Amino acid sequence: MKVTVVGAGAVGASCAEYIAIKNFASEVVVLDIKEGFAEGKAMDLMQTASLNGFDTKIVGVTDDYSKTAGSDIAVITSGIPRKPGMTREELIGINAGIVKTVSSNLIKHSPNVILIVVSNPMDTMTYLVHKSTGLPKNRIIGMGGALDSARFKYRLAEALEAPISDVDGMVIGGHSDTGMVPLTRHATRNSVKVSEFLSEERLSQVAEDTKVGGATLTKLLGTSAWYAPGAAVSSLVQAIACDQKKMFPCSVLLDGEYGLKDICIGVPVILGKNGIEKIVDIDLDDAEKAKMQESAVGVRATNGLLEV
Repeated sequence: MKVTVVGAGAVGASCAEYIAIKNFASEVVVLDIKEGFAEGKAMDLMQTASLNGFDTKIVGVTDDYSKTAGSDIAVITSGIPRKPGMTREELIGINAGIVKTVSSNLIKHSPNVILIVVSNPMDTMTYLVHKSTGLPKNRIIGMGGALDSARFKYRLAEALEAPISDVDGMVIGGHSDTGMVPLTRHATRNSVKVSEFLSEERLSQVAEDTKVGGATLTKLLGTSAWYAPGAAVSSLVQAIACDQKKMFPCSVLLDGEYGLKDICIGVPVILGKNGIEKIVDIDLDDAEKAKMQESAVGVRATNGLLEV
């Protein structure tokens, strides 16, 4: 199992680290355009192998896609990160060109690769990869919902004063501060609905805190977060590599599901060796459907800025 991570910045390096520590891949290639940067990150990570008990080989390369040949899965994190006050949508002009070039180079050397898109604005970048590559829809996955759901569960556990292992919940919709749809009605604490424990007002606050989770961290850190995004990506990679058939909300191309067509947006899917094995249709009430449609309007507006 060979995995490529394009972009050796904080998210890409964290992703490579978590994949290596989980010890399911034989090789992780980290690629970056900055001379020596990926090589340095790879060497630093390899020097943790004996300490963290993994045998995964991590290789760093500078802009040489031939070294990525034969990759089963590739993660695209490249592009500029958010700065304080910047929306994910404002990144589109710069990152679109980068993502288009990266995906083309990856497919050239690994024609059967499954692509996981992390670069922002993520839903639009995932849509761009579909339009520019023509890969089957099961092999292009946008990583947003897994991260947003992890942040949702963190906020739920905080509100419940419960261990996070007790909590389950999901966020669908667009990966943006206004587009996320945290499914508070479906969230549970050890299979009991969280609405049994929390007031409607407190649940509403949890949802709002979840939606601005990324912006909150960007304000505190001065740049985008990396630990949770890296961990979220590694979970998707592991589900595919190990054919786990696990369910995650991911940004995928819809063709009528949830009443939406020709759009990439977060919905629950089953991930396995073929990438997206199945799109899961869950029961939404009228309010949730309305929020999902509103989210789709925002994603389409950003898509409209693309030149495809």
